[in-house]
Amino acid sequence: MRMFLFVLGLTSLFLLSGCWDRVELNDVALIRGISLDQKEDNRIEVTAEIYIPQMQSGSEGGGGSGGGQTMIRTGQGVTIADALEHLTERIPRKIFWGHSEVIVIGEKLAKEGIRDQIDFFIRNPKPRLRSYVFVTKGDAKDVLALQPPLEKSSSEVLRELAVSEVMVNVTLIELLQMLKGDAAALPMIERISPEEGQDPLQMIAYINRTAVFKKEKMVGSINDEVTRGVLWLRDEIKEANITVNSEETNGYIAMTVIRANTELIPKIKDGKWKMTVEIVTENDVIQNESNLNLDNPKNTKVLEKALEKEIEGRIKATINQVQKEMEADIFGFSEAFEQKYPRKWNKVKGDWNEVFPTVQVTFDIKAHVLRTGAGSAP
Repeated sequence: MRMFLFVLGLTSLFLLSGCWDRVELNDVALIRGISLDQKEDNRIEVTAEIYIPQMQSGSEGGGGSGGGQTMIRTGQGVTIADALEHLTERIPRKIFWGHSEVIVIGEKLAKEGIRDQIDFFIRNPKPRLRSYVFVTKGDAKDVLALQPPLEKSSSEVLRELAVSEVMVNVTLIELLQMLKGDAAALPMIERISPEEGQDPLQMIAYINRTAVFKKEKMVGSINDEVTRGVLWLRDEIKEANITVNSEETNGYIAMTVIRANTELIPKIKDGKWKMTVEIVTENDVIQNESNLNLDNPKNTKVLEKALEKEIEGRIKATINQVQKEMEADIFGFSEAFEQKYPRKWNKVKGDWNEVFPTVQVTFDIKAHVLRTGAGSAP
């Protein structure tokens, strides 16, 4: 019994060891965002938006409250790791990646190819795989240097844009998954110039296009309307308003999407690869400028058919540009065929870029209007 107590007491001493690896708040610099740009001689420029936390002493000996400042630091090198080494030489604190939120890639680098650069984030355990990834026109460094009027930092603005789910949003881990295939899509940042007399750095960043990649290189971009077609195909419609105007409605009717579900149904018959896009959506009317009395169930059916036609038209426009012109499978068709026809898929996966543009796409869309609003009939 005495021996047991002795061993128990001895073991407990190890549990009382101090925080030998503790890092004080005043010793760290928090990376909030990273930008990557291609420079001359194939050098990589890495810019970091860094938050420097500072402890402020409280009154009357109380604990204290947090404060700090944001700064921009840049380094160049032959690799991201090399550039970061030069960058950290100018920061007298330990770099901490746990708060990193965004990665912005410059257009020039995106067109050159991003696989080698993304390799850094695969192998390095410090960057967060849940960081959102963007492409921007011009230099990515300029985006991080902006001083947004509504948020504390550019990284915070971009994170808010990503979580709004109005356009495509992609995390680092999702991009890594895309790059295992032949195509990828990333939200593309544009900037609104400030009004005359305002600080040029107070330009507003927004997302209005989607960058399209084939084999890790950006091959072009699509506008917001085509992007919404991509969201329908990828079952990523979370929040959207749709306005229809047809011969049947004889005027504009606006609806908001309450729920939407898309299913891709692949089929291979007689050597032909086909894809049926099944969509079921539920919607509420939010504005009626037409002559339709929506209190009449027959008119509601007319509206539903008009909405189905509108959704199909939008997706067809997306199919024409992305599948027929860019020949980039950012819809997830390859995954659907691989899952249902693994053997046949294995035979063509090396030639999917040639097969994808030939896939015949048909639609089965069911739109339901749940509520027509409390307004009286026109």
